[in-house]
Amino acid sequence: QVQLVESGGGLVQAGGSLRLSCAASGGTFSSYQMGWFRQAPGKEREFVARINWSATRKYYADFAKGRFTISSDNVKNTVYLQMNSLKPEDTAVYYCAAGPVVLVTVRWDYWGQGTQVTVSS
Repeated sequence: QVQLVESGGGLVQAGGSLRLSCAASGGTFSSYQMGWFRQAPGKEREFVARINWSATRKYYADFAKGRFTISSDNVKNTVYLQMNSLKPEDTAVYYCAAGPVVLVTVRWDYWGQGTQVTVSS
């Protein structure tokens, strides 16, 4: 049973930082892409960042470039999202996801339960 467990969310002031963690278990993830998504109230879920386990390829949404950094620890089977210079518009539930590349896209098969990030102004 594949499990993704996020942690590290919380309340932070604008300009502050948070580091989210996603611990993966119950499967073989070496061939999977790992990603972070977020969903703000009343909005659709959106892509934040993605990484492969060897950390040779990273992709970011435009709003995340320069402020967020995704990384992975193969030994701990954990993916991180370091978020700096946080803004109130970053307030959302952040989700970790995993899945294989199918043709040219990622099929996000597995999702965590989400962790709340709230940025106060």
